[in-house]
Amino acid sequence: MTTLRFDSSPSGRRRRPCVVPHAAAAVLLLIAAASAHGADDYRLGPDSQRQPGVPQGKVTPHRWKNSKVFEGTERNYWIYVPAQFKPTEPAALMVFQDGGGYVSEEGQFRVPIVFDNLIHLGQMPVTIGLFINPGEFPPSEPGAKPRSNRSFEYDTLSDQYARFLLEEMVPEVHRQYPLVDDPSARAICGISSGGICAFTVAWQRPEAFSKVLSHVGSFTNIRGGHVYPALIRKTERKPIRIFLQDGANDLDNEHGNWPLANQQMAAALKFARYDYQFIYGDGGHNGKHGGAILPDSLRWLWRDYKPPTEAEN
Repeated sequence: MTTLRFDSSPSGRRRRPCVVPHAAAAVLLLIAAASAHGADDYRLGPDSQRQPGVPQGKVTPHRWKNSKVFEGTERNYWIYVPAQFKPTEPAALMVFQDGGGYVSEEGQFRVPIVFDNLIHLGQMPVTIGLFINPGEFPPSEPGAKPRSNRSFEYDTLSDQYARFLLEEMVPEVHRQYPLVDDPSARAICGISSGGICAFTVAWQRPEAFSKVLSHVGSFTNIRGGHVYPALIRKTERKPIRIFLQDGANDLDNEHGNWPLANQQMAAALKFARYDYQFIYGDGGHNGKHGGAILPDSLRWLWRDYKPPTEAEN
């Protein structure tokens, strides 16, 4: 497999991928062949596997039918509570779009297992996980299928989805579990359209979410998302930290080219001196690469986090 790392921080220090020259054409051909065979060949590491002696958090399923922001929709969601959570100590929060895919312990991300391991190691804070599926409109006739509201919710560049989270879903979680009321304790993640949605939430409401994790994000013209690189370059830098992942074999269709769009995002974030990281591999439009690097992604997002004091919270 091939992975390049691009990162930057507001300090101006930047690391670029190292290119090692090869003199012999035969060696180049061998490398190209190996890369072709290794494309999308990503494997989960030990941090994504159950480890002995690590306390396990609890995941509970829920159903949301009372949306005012997306009126008429219903959706499933799940709440993960780590074993270390104490009702007297407010926890950090991380929200996941397409939550059913992220919360599964058999899928490509296995977030509850990764959370268990990293929280146990002290490599991320005690964090409540909120995994939300996109809304659906129930069928109007017996036997019909529900109508998905996913693209409208995720690909629209307005603050509507952010309001849905902050006015409905986060208060519902907070009603059951105390949460740190500080953007440094709030992260949001998604894949594909869920990835651009995660960025839009933080872009619109940086005072509420300061950390973004995007897997193969759809920064293309599905509903105008291709404008973000230009907006980033011309807008005063916002206090958000962004981790982007994409692969050379991602989508290329009428909406745009995903690899180019993510490279444009990374270039704009670098220009605007954001605290960002862009991991570019050889994968396709799936969660294999993002799942393989999820533990490192979370460690990077939550590095240097310090819970606010009781007075600050």
